[in-house]
Amino acid sequence: MDKNFLQGIDTVIIRVSDIDKSKTWYMEKLGFKSIHEDVNLKLVVLDTFSPTSLTIWETEDKIQNNQNTTSYPIFKTINADAVHRHLKNSGVKTGDLTTDHAVTYFTFYDLDDNVLEACQVHK
Repeated sequence: MDKNFLQGIDTVIIRVSDIDKSKTWYMEKLGFKSIHEDVNLKLVVLDTFSPTSLTIWETEDKIQNNQNTTSYPIFKTINADAVHRHLKNSGVKTGDLTTDHAVTYFTFYDLDDNVLEACQVHK
């Protein structure tokens, strides 16, 4: 098999309880744009301004999140402090800003308490 048979991550799926409310939240709070919607499947693909999109997909099942065991996306930023302040001022639930020798990062949460993270790599 060709060693390049997988060519990166196309999209990351996040399950949500209400596609319409979540679509609005991701677009208003994070500035993402919808690039594809399927009303029958109740999903929206969002442009994250990177090669990897984010797909929010409605489920009727109870969404259970545990930050210690769940997978979650980490979004790149050039200024974690400014993004943290902006999201907090926009009413987004955020964790504490953490800085070490290599990165500054923080977690934040969508309407279903899905874990998301923003990270700034120090140069």
